[in-house]
Order: sequence, then C-alpha cells, then structure tokens
Amino acid sequence: MSKPQDLDLPALRKHLEELGSPRICVVGDLILDRYLVGSVSRISPEAPIPVLAAQREELRLGGVGNVAANLSTMGAEVRMVAAVGKDDLEDKVRGLLGQLNIDATGVLADPSRPTIEKTRFLSGVQQMLRVDREDTRPLDEEMVKSLLAAAEIALAASDALILSDYGKGVLTQEVSQALIQAARAQGIPCLVDPKGSDWTRYRGATLVTPNRQEAHEALGRELPDMDAVRAGAADLIENNELDAVVITLSADGIYHRQQDGTDGHVQAEARQVYDVTGAGDTVVAHLALHLASGLPLSSAVGLANQAAGIVVARLGTHAVTPDELCSRLEDRDPGGEGKILGDRPALAKRLESWRRGGRSIVFTNGCFDILHRGHVEYLRFARRQGDLLLVGVNSDASVRRLKGSSRPINSLDDRMEVLAALEVVDGVVAFDEDTPKDLIELVTPAVLVKGEDWRDKGVVGQEWVEDHGGRVVLASLLAGQSTSSVLERAARGEGVTEGSGD
Repeated sequence: MSKPQDLDLPALRKHLEELGSPRICVVGDLILDRYLVGSVSRISPEAPIPVLAAQREELRLGGVGNVAANLSTMGAEVRMVAAVGKDDLEDKVRGLLGQLNIDATGVLADPSRPTIEKTRFLSGVQQMLRVDREDTRPLDEEMVKSLLAAAEIALAASDALILSDYGKGVLTQEVSQALIQAARAQGIPCLVDPKGSDWTRYRGATLVTPNRQEAHEALGRELPDMDAVRAGAADLIENNELDAVVITLSADGIYHRQQDGTDGHVQAEARQVYDVTGAGDTVVAHLALHLASGLPLSSAVGLANQAAGIVVARLGTHAVTPDELCSRLEDRDPGGEGKILGDRPALAKRLESWRRGGRSIVFTNGCFDILHRGHVEYLRFARRQGDLLLVGVNSDASVRRLKGSSRPINSLDDRMEVLAALEVVDGVVAFDEDTPKDLIELVTPAVLVKGEDWRDKGVVGQEWVEDHGGRVVLASLLAGQSTSSVLERAARGEGVTEGSGD
C-alpha cells in the first residue's frame, strides 16, 4: 500500500537550479483562450440575465498551447505540432507562440476548419459563460500526412514527447499510435494527457495522466477511494501496455504507479483554489520536463504537484516560472520551522525569493501572546489579501514595555512556533522596537493589515506602504475575543458555560 511521500527539498531545488533546457515536442489540440473580464451591477431589461460591463480582454494559449507555455516558461526548448484554421485567429495564435519562443514550424493551417477558440466571460473571478468556436471532426487524410511529417522532424531533435488530447480531432488513432511508436523507437518517453473512454489510441505510451473522472471513464467504473484508485491504476497499465499512470485527484493530490507495482501518493498543495483551468496541462508538462532531465517518477510527480498548486490559485491558465517553483519549495515546511525567519539576513533572502516568484506580500504584526479565535480569524482575513502572509511579532522586551511586567505569558520562541504552525501564515519574524516601522520599511509589503481599532490611532507604516504602491486594509475584530479577556476569565476561574458556543 502506498504512503504519502515526502520530498527531498534540497535535491529538488538543486535539480531546478541545474535544469537547463530539455527539448520537448508537443502534439495535440491547439486552442485560443479569450477572457473578457468586467463587473456586473445590473440585470438586463431585455431578458433576466446579468449585464457584464467589460473592462479588459486577454488572449492566452490553451490546450496543447498551455502545455507548451508551461514548458517554455520553465526554460525548455519546445517544438509544437498542431493544427489551426486558416482564418483571422491564426496570426494571433502564432503571435502568442512567438512571444514564448515556441517553435511553431509544425503548426499547420487547415482551411477546412476554424481555429479553436474558447471565450470566457468573467465578473471578477467568477466565470459567467463560456462560448466555444470549434470543429471537432478528425483531420482529413492529407492533414494527417502533413502533421506526421512535421512531427517526425520535431521528434528527431527532442528528449520527450507529449500528446495533449482535448478530443478536437488531431490525435486520432492513426496519429497517436504512429507518434507513440516513433517515440519508442527513438528511446524517449511519451506522455499522454488523455480524453475519452477509448484508450486503444494510447496503447504503448510511457505514461498517461488522467484525472479521476477520466480514469473512471477509461475503466468503466468509479474510483471512490484510494484502494479503488490503486486497483484502477494497475488495470490501466495492464490493459493499455503502459509503463506508468499518474492520476490527479483534485483535493486528494496525485497518485502514481509504475508497471512493476512501485507507487506513491502526494498530497494536494493548493492553499486557495480559484480556478482549476489548465492544472492538468501543468502536471503533464512538468512530468515531461523533469523526466526528460533524469528525475525519477516520484520526484517528478512531487514537482508537478507543487506547480499545480500554484496554478489553481490563479485565475485562468498560468505558466509557472522557475522562480515561482523554487520559492514554493523554499516555503514548503510541514513542521513550520522554515517559516521562522530568525534574523534580518534570513528575512531579506526570503523576501527576495518571494518577489522573484512574483508573489504579493501581506504584512501584519502583533504580540500574539495567547492565541485565540480572534487571532485566527484576523490572520485568515489577512492571508486572503494577497499571495502570502508575513507576521511580525513583538519581542518579549517589547511586549513588557507595551503591556506591563506581567506580560508576555508565552515566550517569543513559543509564540513564533505557534504562529508558524498555522497554515495561513507563510513567515514569522520578530522585532524588538515598540513599533514595526523599521520592519515594515524593510519588507515594503503590497498590503499592510491592521485591526479596525487602529482606524483613529493612525496605522504605523501606512504612509510608507502607500507611497510605495501598496495599500492598507483594516480588519474587523471578533467581539469579546482578546488576550486580556482570556486572562481575566482565567484569573476569575471562569470556564465556558454550557451552550455558550465557545
């Protein structure tokens, strides 16, 4: 039975530093994703539907294009083989590929079909409607010949092959089998992101990466628990002559199994999930990237899982950068010890890593002497204001100057350990001054959070943060929740009354 696996974080960071530029060929259904983003404030007088006031439009690569974007952003040399329509969207797609330095020599224009386009209408982060423009008929005989000829050239200069099947007509039985056999003959891994229940087209692939629903469709039975997942993966390997299967399980993480029975299970890493669009593309891209670089499957799965955790916390498709992934590994510490930044050099190093990853830093501070529900709700609120939360903690001497000689009840080390154990906290640092002014100026956060009781007192650091493009947010406080009230109740020997809800 598989056990949740631990990652060798130093080894993985070293691998990323030495990754180089693996050569990856990607073949599949190329999609143009269009996002119309705006706000809704009224219902149409013409019909009972919301009116979206469009504010901006974004074009991104989807389908095999998103796989290629993930690879290119990580530094791989990417060669794409796909089909687009001979229409007004062709140039837009080729322009996006060019911006990412993706070799699009093998992207063929098919005059018999449109470029696939998915238009999503969003109000804030909420998707309201999607409109698809597509023709999913299989490619005709002449296009298949041209595509296979282009793939032969691309494969000759590649270290791995990815087949990204969105069921839009490119990866037919003939095309898929020809490419899998070509990769086998060349001795490079072939990874498949599958679609549909007919897996005969994927027979003989190195690795297939279904999600739970896709595995269910291929097997004809549900996978309600991990025992069923393990048995299902073994059957998928045997039935389709695969070397391995990687099954993504959403909130349950990722399970992987090899032909010899070796298996593993990594836990999901996302702290917040805004949009799962493109997570499967990220997983297969990172698996190919790291397998082509010599990592064993278990380590490649671990890195793919970390990358997917970044993607689902973003709106729409997102290509993870090396800095983001390195920063993610530096942050990952189940025991919380890596969150405690003991001195200013350690803090400066962590800040540099976070900023390289393009992450918005939220800062707040306090004594946090006896952690209670009010603190937890406050910290949860603060964490929602950005990508990560750094907490400044008053030293013991600082607390005594502010609260009196009887405080703190818990030492600085104890208070920092407790805060570091909270999932919503990404970093903890101490300060000895009466105010966090110097620390705030060092951090220069994107968001400074304080309790609403500071509204009339003046928030320390507000001017600095706002002058540097940040913002100050005041958090509502939970009534009746404070360290002083807890201590007063304890001194009076008062417990919780029955039915109080505390």
